[in-house]
Amino acid sequence: MKIKYLPQEERPVERSLSYGIGSLSNRELLAILINSGTRDKSAMELAEEVLCHDKAGISYLRESTIEELMTIKGIGKAKATRIMAACELGKRIAAKPAVNGAIIRDDKDVAALFMEELRHQKREFFKAVLLNSKGVIISVETVSIGELASTVVHPREVFNQAVKKSAAAVVFVHNHPSGDPSPSQEDLYTTARLVECGRLLGISVSDHLIIGDGQYISLKRIGKIE
Repeated sequence: MKIKYLPQEERPVERSLSYGIGSLSNRELLAILINSGTRDKSAMELAEEVLCHDKAGISYLRESTIEELMTIKGIGKAKATRIMAACELGKRIAAKPAVNGAIIRDDKDVAALFMEELRHQKREFFKAVLLNSKGVIISVETVSIGELASTVVHPREVFNQAVKKSAAAVVFVHNHPSGDPSPSQEDLYTTARLVECGRLLGISVSDHLIIGDGQYISLKRIGKIE
């Protein structure tokens, strides 16, 4: 049955206006994004097919692409793009709490700021969190973006903005696309090198966090940064 033939109180848009968007099921939210059905299926039925695809439910959308969604019959380019745009907005909203001006007290504060942004990335992002003498974030700089499993980090790029912005300390953050935050030998070597460079510049390296899928490791906490 097409959505327009449903009683008003059962239509997703009308229900969201009456009871709030949070009252809608995953299927109803997805149907709103899909917007219209096909000759054979309603938007609700298409939403059900997306959620049942790969038997992963809503989690399927976390890792899917526009091209993958388009393999589902009835989901064309426009529908797939709208769905993925909504997913991307959700990721960005979750990953963008107020950063500048936030106070970093420990590794948990850093992880809370960057976990959602970095945990599902398919490439390595290396970031430098610049702090003043009171631990307040001055800015967050993306130093480099690597291909799949590695990224090259040069001290001059890492400390360039830290020097310009008179940072007293810096916390490094990068992700492992594999989801496993265990530090590699390259991670440990790079960190030791950056700590030494920071010491020469008078900028303390407070910590280096490696973000995995829902978990992280603080190199300071495990004794790799003194």
